[in-house]
Amino acid sequence: MLIRLGYEIAIQCQQQTPIISLLEIHADRQADIKRQTRVITSPSVASSVYTDRYGNACRRFVAPAGTFRILYDALVEDSGRLDEENSLARETPVEELPPDALGYLLGSRYCETDHLSGLAWSLFGHLPGGWTRVQAIMDYVHNRLSFGYGYARATRTAAQAHDEQVGVCRDFAHLAIALCRCMNIPARYVNGYLGDIGVPADPAPMDFSAWVEVYLDGKWYTFDPRHNKRRIGRVVLARGRDATDVPLLHSFGPHQLDLFKVWTYEQENHPAKPPLHGIDRTASVQMLA
Repeated sequence: MLIRLGYEIAIQCQQQTPIISLLEIHADRQADIKRQTRVITSPSVASSVYTDRYGNACRRFVAPAGTFRILYDALVEDSGRLDEENSLARETPVEELPPDALGYLLGSRYCETDHLSGLAWSLFGHLPGGWTRVQAIMDYVHNRLSFGYGYARATRTAAQAHDEQVGVCRDFAHLAIALCRCMNIPARYVNGYLGDIGVPADPAPMDFSAWVEVYLDGKWYTFDPRHNKRRIGRVVLARGRDATDVPLLHSFGPHQLDLFKVWTYEQENHPAKPPLHGIDRTASVQMLA
């Protein structure tokens, strides 16, 4: 299966503003990229890429004052399989966890394990460990929170989402992560592309998505508390402890978002190219071999 994906983002900056974007396809999917544009900016500015402590590719720009656009488009090969499921996966005892998983047991900016520990143990402590317990956490979060784009709030934490019972995909992810960590199960936050592949089309405008990876039986498994079902065609951009570590755009100065478009779909079923505005279309969609 081939998945067409990309984005076009425009912001207004009051002054020259340094920006870091975490919008590169993750290293573990780079080999699946069949064609892609370069990351195009308008006005054209120099950029450089570095790798952060979590293995994410981060791109640095300095945006000029005024309107600044970023655009990327790619064709990615995907297996077409659903997220892996393993109902027999066991929890790994803390003393046997690899060092790089231990940090995902700790509380973080949006995942307050200290506030939620008592709740987590009262709800899930009696359940069999491993996949059964993790799925029970996902079921609980899915049923506890109501999804709506109007509920978005950049400062909402996991505990606040639990109390308010509303949120967007990042809030679902934060609450699920916090509850897993309370139960001594490593969990991390993931940003990426998730199109309506194999499911009814969502009439809302396309967006990036957030989900969860949980460490069980020696490997990381994907869970999605918002949709709460196995899905096809996830393409990871970045991973971290929570949304603090993986902002799509981190600007070191005030900016206003003027345009935000994301596309991700199965190429065979949607042969038309996505609309591109404000940038030379020829340069934008010229694919690299």
